[in-house]
Amino acid sequence: MEQKYLILSDIHGNISAFDSVLSDCKEEDFTGVILLGDCIDYGMRSNETISMLQELISGKWKDKVLVNIWGNHEQLLTEKNLERLSSDRGRMIANYTAEHISGNSMAYILTAMNRKGQECFKIHDLKCLAVHGSLEDYYWKAVSPDNARGDYSDFDIVFSGHSHYSHCFTKFYSTDNEELRNKKAVIFINPGSVGQPRNQNPCAQYAVLSLPSKRVELRCVPYDVEFEQSLFPDVLDAFYKTRLTKGI
Repeated sequence: MEQKYLILSDIHGNISAFDSVLSDCKEEDFTGVILLGDCIDYGMRSNETISMLQELISGKWKDKVLVNIWGNHEQLLTEKNLERLSSDRGRMIANYTAEHISGNSMAYILTAMNRKGQECFKIHDLKCLAVHGSLEDYYWKAVSPDNARGDYSDFDIVFSGHSHYSHCFTKFYSTDNEELRNKKAVIFINPGSVGQPRNQNPCAQYAVLSLPSKRVELRCVPYDVEFEQSLFPDVLDAFYKTRLTKGI
């Protein structure tokens, strides 16, 4: 019998997008949930996002969250390494988030999330890696189909985020196994970004993995972009607001 796993990444304080994802899959029974980081920042409702995650983890998702790792924005908030950001506008909005983050949100980030940015685990006897970025850099360098940024031959499935580009591809590594024609298949899954997609699709994006078939669904669902944009104050650079319109 097939079991389903919900994969979410890069919610970025966008409650409207998160709500749409949850509504889209509300009739499905998930065996496990995989959270790949960056639930905060960029969007204006980081505290509300964390409160919603806490409610889910203690309720509908109770005992189902297999992975809940930091992304680079959780790292930014706690370690203040803003020099890693590529622009002044990024540093401005990160500082804004830090000024408005609640004590409850900080406690969740520091105690409920895995601050290593990566985690190994098993599902259905498959060896899995969850990493926000890649093995090259757990937080800041993303896996992509043309550059996996590391050797993943020890794993069967790799879940990653950070790029805000959804993907699913298989990479074959050489191995000494004649039965498999000396090839080891590794599946790479990036669910895309729930709250700030950048693949020219403005819809909220997530993924569902079904096992044992290894079926992967890259899903997208519309949400109220204009409402989320209305929450941005004028003191912030408009870039992070306007980019939501086209998903860029």
